[in-house]
Amino acid sequence: MEYDRGAENQPMYCNPSMRGPSESATHIVCAYCPQLWDPEWEALQRLATVIGEAAVATILRTLSPTEQHGVALGFIVKEQRDAAAAATTTTASSGTTPRVQSLKLHVSNYVGKEGEPLLRWLVEVDTAIAARRIFDDPSKVAIAMSCLGGRARSWAYGHRTPDATCFGTYAELKGELRQAFEPPKNEFRSRAEFLDLQQGKHDVHAYAQRARYLVSNIVTNPMDEATKVVAFMKDLREDLPLPRVPKYSRSWDHPCHARGI
Repeated sequence: MEYDRGAENQPMYCNPSMRGPSESATHIVCAYCPQLWDPEWEALQRLATVIGEAAVATILRTLSPTEQHGVALGFIVKEQRDAAAAATTTTASSGTTPRVQSLKLHVSNYVGKEGEPLLRWLVEVDTAIAARRIFDDPSKVAIAMSCLGGRARSWAYGHRTPDATCFGTYAELKGELRQAFEPPKNEFRSRAEFLDLQQGKHDVHAYAQRARYLVSNIVTNPMDEATKVVAFMKDLREDLPLPRVPKYSRSWDHPCHARGI
């Protein structure tokens, strides 16, 4: 980059100590400013179009290398901020907003029947809320209440009708549902029943369905697959040919899937 001012056309060094006493500097040469990186030098070129070449020449002649770096960097940051502000203004004036992808998932209704797994339903609702990118509590509460049925729906709207703020947050609604419909130690009972489950006179299909139901109730502290395999296989009758279960089976109901159950 060169700045020519006047007829003398003599080099102006960035470091004043490099100048001779008789030099009247009106010419800037990039090679004489080795402390500046190329992007910084280019930034100063653009700055010269804003504040004038004489002002940039003064900056290079009077400021220390550290201060010169600061001036260049400050102008680069200002350019970036101005560009971002211009882009925001353009987007706002066009009336368009970025489209956010969301996924609407089906959630089964919870009616509050005895033995109906509330925790599993809450997991379904949480998953659906996350997929739909819903973040505010009022919307979360509305989604959850829309998926209630039977006496659970009557209970929720019976509380909401006289007091529209009774479920202030989604966490509060979940806590109230647990207190109203979750039997004490429900997961503990499901775990104990699964570990003691026996096929008895039931066919393989009914036995497997009962086992799956009990396992689905155990949400807070799920059992590992090895425990499930041992508990399920210990009382499984050999009415039908049963494929050999691998030593490290990936799923406790692998034999049922193998039979098409």
